[in-house]
Amino acid sequence: MSQFYSRRNLEFLMTEVFKIEEVLKLDVYKGHDLDSIRMTLDAADQFAERELYPFFREMDQIEPKLDQGKVKVHPQVRAIMKKYGEGGWISASAGDEFGGMNLPIMVSSASNFIFGAANFSASVYPQLSMGAARLIETYGSDYLKETFVPNLYSGVWQGTMAMTEPDAGSSLSDLKTKAVSIDDENDLYRITGQKIFISAGDHDGVGNVIHLVLARIEGAPEGVKGLSLFIVPQKMTNEEDKVVLNDVKTTGLYHKMGYKGTPIVHLSFGEQDRCYGHLLGEPNEGLSQMFQMMNEARIGVGLSATAIASSAYYASLNYAKERVQGRKPDEKNPNTPQIPIVEHADVKRMLLQQKAMVEGSLSLLLNCSYYADMAKAGTQDVKEIYRLTLDLLTPVAKTYPSENGMLATSNAIQIFGGAGYCRDFPVEQYYRDMKIHTLHEGTSGIHGMDLLGRKIIMGGGIAFRAFTEEVSKTIKKVKMEILELTRYAEKLNDALFRLQNVTMRLSTMAMKEKKEVFLMDATLYLELFGIIAVGWQWLLQAIPSQIAINENRGDEFYESKLYTMRYYFEYELPKSESLITRLNSADKLLIEVSKDHLI
Repeated sequence: MSQFYSRRNLEFLMTEVFKIEEVLKLDVYKGHDLDSIRMTLDAADQFAERELYPFFREMDQIEPKLDQGKVKVHPQVRAIMKKYGEGGWISASAGDEFGGMNLPIMVSSASNFIFGAANFSASVYPQLSMGAARLIETYGSDYLKETFVPNLYSGVWQGTMAMTEPDAGSSLSDLKTKAVSIDDENDLYRITGQKIFISAGDHDGVGNVIHLVLARIEGAPEGVKGLSLFIVPQKMTNEEDKVVLNDVKTTGLYHKMGYKGTPIVHLSFGEQDRCYGHLLGEPNEGLSQMFQMMNEARIGVGLSATAIASSAYYASLNYAKERVQGRKPDEKNPNTPQIPIVEHADVKRMLLQQKAMVEGSLSLLLNCSYYADMAKAGTQDVKEIYRLTLDLLTPVAKTYPSENGMLATSNAIQIFGGAGYCRDFPVEQYYRDMKIHTLHEGTSGIHGMDLLGRKIIMGGGIAFRAFTEEVSKTIKKVKMEILELTRYAEKLNDALFRLQNVTMRLSTMAMKEKKEVFLMDATLYLELFGIIAVGWQWLLQAIPSQIAINENRGDEFYESKLYTMRYYFEYELPKSESLITRLNSADKLLIEVSKDHLI
């Protein structure tokens, strides 16, 4: 077994729960079969074991440094990016036009999960390039595609997403970075402004960094409707065909709690008025274009959080099996040998919490990947509903693994005891690396407002109805075909019914109250939605597990699935009750309390 993830669980989810064989029948994926997919996962595993995991601790200890305006990173980054490109991992889901493998998104997600579990910081560099390249593929002219995409996919260059500004934070309507056209075709612009918290925004591990920058064209409308998207390279080729710096200056390097193997920088564009960017797509459409990359990144954040939690789980599980301490409560003889702590009930509880979070979150994320594959390559009549359902689940798939990953890695430290708080063991790093995921690509509060304020009501509520129908379909299948699981199906059905009622109540409130009141507890609504969505995932996993046991194909793996499902329904799903109580309350505490009361 790997030190950081379960290969059997990954294959179980892909083949027995989400039936990847059906995905492989879609025209765009017909070049692959189950054997080739397994070979891909074998290659991903080997790459992770050889090139990523050995540098996991070292990249944390040898942090990036800003030296004379240039960020220097661990030398393995350059080797990793080169091998990512040579192995086709960055372009894995791309088409033949750019040398891609046309891999299903589900398989790319599985590979990225392996990479993130081995070394989260190292896995971020190529993921940023993937997102940038796909955005240029979608919206770029032939010239932009030919200029940037091959170098991004090869790992020679690196992509970034540059939105946040010092005075705007997450308020995109207040972005001030400017763009002024300098040619008659309005393709090339002079860029001035600042961006902060840019992951891998400058480093010596690649030959060039390509920034996708949100900026406002001179004279554009105020607010988000006036934002356009630009490709702003760190280096450009001038009229004399020489590579020159593009007036993109790194003015600061943030010193972080975790995630130390990847630099996060403060960038200044155009201090000397010599920074140039190519307009990507149409003017004033930048935000909608950027959301393609942002939504992919949000799924990636959830996947990375799950990957780190997986690593922490297996570290604490192995420790719990080896560490002996104490005796069973009813043992009176002090001379009896001590037992491994994995035999203590409370340690089992903490391990089951981690396992339930990791395998439940991974199931949700692969489910989202399945929807993404169907939205991309399915028949025309189903593409839109899959896209809408994926949009609905995106804030949940980002936030549930991130927030619960904090609890999971905290439990990993608790199992290690005082040793877990020390750098001698890896779980303290996992805990530090985990926290960024509750902040990356929008805080949990932002995603709560996104889910309740936008996603629930989009399309007249069609996505929410599609989600509830999918969950109800699973519940009905269990009640009709797998009687052993009926009690859990009924528990989930009750929670789903109450979620529907709460959603209806809040939707009605939106028409009667101020927006501030409607969204007051949006983060709690997101938490409730996540608990129920992952409960659905555990029922989905229980179905093939119970069938295998009923058919005498069962082993400890399937039994473990059912025990973990039982844990989730006994310990995690009941948490929805207190959230529902609060969401049904008419008390407007958070509106009535003033800043003067917070003393």
